[in-house]
Amino acid sequence: MKQPVLGILTLYLNEAGHLEERSIYQKMTSAGRKLGLSVFVFTPKDVNYINNKIHAQFYNLDTQTWSRRWTSFPNMIYDRCRIQRTYRFDQLKKFRERYGHLTFLNRPLRNKWTIHRILSKDSRYKSYLPATKYVTDNQDITDMIRKHPLVYLKPINGTGGRGILRIERRKDGQLHIQGRDQSRKIIRPQYISTAGLNSYLAPWNLKGNRYIAQQGIQIKLASGRVHDYRMLVQKNGEGNWEVTGCAGRIGASGSITSNLHGGGNAATMSSLLKEWLRDDAKVAQVKEETEKLGVGIAAYLEQNYGRLCELALDLAIDRKGGIWLLEVNPKPAREVFAQAGEKEVYRNAIIRPLEYAIWLYNQKKRRKGKEKQAAVSDTRVDENFISDKEL
Repeated sequence: MKQPVLGILTLYLNEAGHLEERSIYQKMTSAGRKLGLSVFVFTPKDVNYINNKIHAQFYNLDTQTWSRRWTSFPNMIYDRCRIQRTYRFDQLKKFRERYGHLTFLNRPLRNKWTIHRILSKDSRYKSYLPATKYVTDNQDITDMIRKHPLVYLKPINGTGGRGILRIERRKDGQLHIQGRDQSRKIIRPQYISTAGLNSYLAPWNLKGNRYIAQQGIQIKLASGRVHDYRMLVQKNGEGNWEVTGCAGRIGASGSITSNLHGGGNAATMSSLLKEWLRDDAKVAQVKEETEKLGVGIAAYLEQNYGRLCELALDLAIDRKGGIWLLEVNPKPAREVFAQAGEKEVYRNAIIRPLEYAIWLYNQKKRRKGKEKQAAVSDTRVDENFISDKEL
């Protein structure tokens, strides 16, 4: 029997054809073979739109080498493309428009601001959202700082902690600003007056780069390093949403974000929560509530955007055990679980999209079988009707 085929859609990071998650794709190829699923990797640049063929990359498990060959389109597509400010993202838009009718495991989500607005419409999730405002001018930021002693400025399409500023209003009225530039480099912290804020922010072009201002949550550990939690929610082999795992992330010294790419490190959720809350009953309560929240949000966003197979929720927990949803990531990395020492969670994080792909393939196959059977039955009814009429 012919194996189902999964094509992993991604983007090159440079002209040399570098792929960010090549090691993950190797693991997926290996896991796919054990599950009876063929896997290959491709980008929109590899597609021949005239012949509807793909010059795809295949990983040979025996020789542990990559090679290319022309192939037909896969049964399913797993979209791992992250936002780029390059022509390659325009190629992705063209691909999605041309081949949007194909079977995707996951559809693209919108930006941070749009997701915030959609979640705000549902009373089940609104209370978990920090106050957030779309920045149209610097007055929006001033208003947020007046209401909240801690405010984060984030690009609505940013990833990995790039271009984020943290502004804290001190008791003496001074503003303490720190953050990361677009290259993730930590910028020098400094104090400025409220009157000097406009001058400081001018080079950031917040309106042109499309920013949001978000209420900050105090999440600094005793060490002075910030922390949060990355929860991975995925579809399982039965097509149901399930929390694969949740791990703690601790930012690098001097960093305002906890991203691992920015020098942070990982810990288990339980150990970090115990250090933070110092109450075992509260820790258990928070873990249970976050799991319910994660599954609910995944299902709700799928209702709004179409089929999804996984999401990562970045969560902050305040000193009282209050849960805050900082943002939703539709193309989550998995390395936080490996770094936290949670090998089984890491393994499941890699395998579950493959198991879901097989489930989805079988569902479509069964549906086609039923449609074919129904068509045959309709034909027989018509034949009987004609025979009766002729009699």
